[in-house]
Amino acid sequence: MELAARDVAQRLRGAGYVAYFAGGCVRDLLRGQIPKDIDIATDARPEAVQKMFSRTYAVGAHFGVVVVLGNGFQFEVATFRSDGAYLDGRRPVEVHFASAEEDAARRDFTINGMFFDPKTDAVIDFVGGRADLEARLIRAIGDPAQRFAEDRLRILRAIRFATVLGFEIETATWDAVVTHAASINEISAERIREELVRIFLSPQRARGWELLDASGLMKIILPEIDAMKGCEQPPQFHPEGDVFKHTRIMLELLPPEVSLPLVLSVLFHDIGKPPTSIVDEEGRIRFNGHDRIGAEMTEAIMERLRFSRAEIDATVEAVRQHMVFKDVPNMRVAKLKRFMARPTFEDELELHRVDCESSHGMLDNYDFLRQKREEFANEPIIPPPLVRGDDLIALGMKPGPKFGEILEAVETQQLEGALRHREEALEWVKAEYFSGEAERKRRTPNAERPTPN
Repeated sequence: MELAARDVAQRLRGAGYVAYFAGGCVRDLLRGQIPKDIDIATDARPEAVQKMFSRTYAVGAHFGVVVVLGNGFQFEVATFRSDGAYLDGRRPVEVHFASAEEDAARRDFTINGMFFDPKTDAVIDFVGGRADLEARLIRAIGDPAQRFAEDRLRILRAIRFATVLGFEIETATWDAVVTHAASINEISAERIREELVRIFLSPQRARGWELLDASGLMKIILPEIDAMKGCEQPPQFHPEGDVFKHTRIMLELLPPEVSLPLVLSVLFHDIGKPPTSIVDEEGRIRFNGHDRIGAEMTEAIMERLRFSRAEIDATVEAVRQHMVFKDVPNMRVAKLKRFMARPTFEDELELHRVDCESSHGMLDNYDFLRQKREEFANEPIIPPPLVRGDDLIALGMKPGPKFGEILEAVETQQLEGALRHREEALEWVKAEYFSGEAERKRRTPNAERPTPN
């Protein structure tokens, strides 16, 4: 990608224009990382860029941004600009094409305000970004309050960069984050969601949690999590403290790389505890039905933040099922196999592990399920059915609700190991549902029912 970007910059320079790599890619290159994308800043106007390259499309002509396609990559080529007034807390009403220095001054944080000249490999730094990068600081360019007023999302982006990069937030910038935290609600749910996803998918997600909490953003964006503070738990099962502390510890126990439904299920698995907390007659704290209530709350939160239906369903399922794990040793084989065959099971198992390790520390059920997973590994946990609907029709049965009952009963026998072959399964169905005795059992209740007057 970098070679292709250098080629784009070279063509711009060949036409007499300035062309620099800009923004986050410069930060990543200076940190020795491969950038995910490379943006190019230039003094060429958008119409000149479009004439120069055969494959382009304008994504923000008003802002001077043109996407250039080449060598299998796409690059945003933006004209140096300064911004006019911001009236919506997101975009300027107008822009003015300007110098590279003016362009740097309009950006969010110093570490994102540097340019890199691919011709000379020189860093052009008008904002002190290189010094802050070395000092591991997130610092707003210019007046932090003004930067945040221009785009409220920058408040949350400060938290995200500090989390993902492991940097500190410079004092004046942090004070502005705290002061203006409430204004984050002026931003669309989709933009907030994307920043939260990046924070909690980061291996440093526990620090992101702490920064969201300390800044006041947690209470504003996720009040259901903030409500877990002070929600005490039975000390014999939760010596770690209240629900808020418990959840924070779980985040730290997760492996660095996690799926989104897993980390969200950790965040939300106990949000049903505050509204269900009671003290029974024996003085014990209980949270009856918190898994069901928590699942409903999780769905509402994720819908509010505009997550996809697939992400919502997977997370809600994990929250709803997280208390079932205490029952797995007593499940019949068929029920256990069905439980383990669900597509969300692996994430739920990891949720169960960190739930236990962050509290009472007992991993009996986790170890039991890992052992069962090994036992069941030699064949599909839910094998192909021995009997299908066509077989029931061939036996003279008409399609209807009874079909599902019979097929599930056969599957249960199969999962329990009582039926192994199609022929014996068909014989079992005939004996249970089509024999004279089975027919008599079905007819008897109707025959004995009183005739209505």
